[in-house]
Amino acid sequence: MATDLAQFAKDNGVKYFMISFTDLFGGQRAKLVPASAIADMQEDGAGFAGFATWLDLTPAHPDMLAVPDPEAVIILPWNKEIAWVPGNCVMEDEPVAQAPRNVLRRLIDEAAAEGMHVKTGIEAEFFLLTPDGSQISDEYDTAAKPCYDQQAFMRRLDVIREISDYMLELGWGPYQNDHEDANGQWEMNWEFDDALNTADKHSFFKFMVKTVAEKHGYRATFMPKPVEGLTGNGCHAHISVWDAPGSAAKTNVFAGTGEGQTGEVGLSERGKHFLGGIMKHASALAAITNPTVNSYKRINAPRTMSGATWAPNTVTWTGNNRTHMVRVPGPGRFELRLPDGATNPYLLQAVIIAAGLSGIRSKADPGKRHDIDMYAEGHKVRGAPKLPLNMLDALRAYDKDKDLKASMGDEFSAAYLKMKHEEWNSYVSHFSQWEKDNTMDI
Repeated sequence: MATDLAQFAKDNGVKYFMISFTDLFGGQRAKLVPASAIADMQEDGAGFAGFATWLDLTPAHPDMLAVPDPEAVIILPWNKEIAWVPGNCVMEDEPVAQAPRNVLRRLIDEAAAEGMHVKTGIEAEFFLLTPDGSQISDEYDTAAKPCYDQQAFMRRLDVIREISDYMLELGWGPYQNDHEDANGQWEMNWEFDDALNTADKHSFFKFMVKTVAEKHGYRATFMPKPVEGLTGNGCHAHISVWDAPGSAAKTNVFAGTGEGQTGEVGLSERGKHFLGGIMKHASALAAITNPTVNSYKRINAPRTMSGATWAPNTVTWTGNNRTHMVRVPGPGRFELRLPDGATNPYLLQAVIIAAGLSGIRSKADPGKRHDIDMYAEGHKVRGAPKLPLNMLDALRAYDKDKDLKASMGDEFSAAYLKMKHEEWNSYVSHFSQWEKDNTMDI
């Protein structure tokens, strides 16, 4: 039986609900609804003007309603009188096909119809900056090799511990937190879950991190490359497929000894083909996993101050080796290292499922496993595609990938491509200081 949000409010002392949805660009939108009005909202949804957000709608469209998903409600650990609840976007009684959470829900249903239930975990990296975003917040965080820096961690313990305490309270199963490879950068990990749950948690995590950072006088950013010369913010995704959702899952259908090089690292034939789909669609995938102009300053970056970017630039896979786009760290799962911090939490999960389903349906082969250090010996790999050099190349690759576009949905794909091309055009029409510095006297 679905959770009654009005009763939930009475039982938990909740006075307000934030009904939230995520638009095409990953922007989080919300309305604050008094608990006294939540019964009607649970039935009909909270009204939004879709054109006022990053959705491909016009001022003439009727109200878009965000209908809260009561099973995903979260009481704000830092303000227990308010509960956050993600909404499913509806217009004139029909799901809005371009809305990211709807795209994911449809693909989850498609996978379930084929007996597959995707579970994922993500590694969300972020920087703590000064409020204006101009520099890292800790002036003493200057080590050449800052990863896991114990003393720098202690200087930001209040922020990281508060977020970790909240995840513990929410039952997410956080299991490690660390200072990451760039000065001022952090990573926090929690247990993997069904794809929709992971997307909701990812969305809430970004909201929570930014809120807690602001409380302490800092600015948190998931921007892919916020500081030139430093390692960028990745959002690695760990992927496995199971025989049932949630706690009913008993068998990891990726685990097993399949044929060839994938079998050697503990992937079943279905795991092999799912991985094959990721590899087959990788260049197009980047339009979703790396969705901003800034994203391509991470995956195509020169060597950083720490010695490595920790980001891929070539479509290759490997065993337990972090220099490739995909690594298989152990039997029954693999890690996609392509996504960055700007990726939309819902579209990330959706495109993983779409590419994986494509691979299974076509029995795609992921190609040769490469176990070399790609940063030192990548030039030895022949024939492996390079990842897109910029956002425009990624959008063009996505537009050409008819299979992936159709799987993500024609309406979604058309809207996403239209709005992202507009964003690219805005970027290239911007006059920069670089242009003046380098071409003024030509």
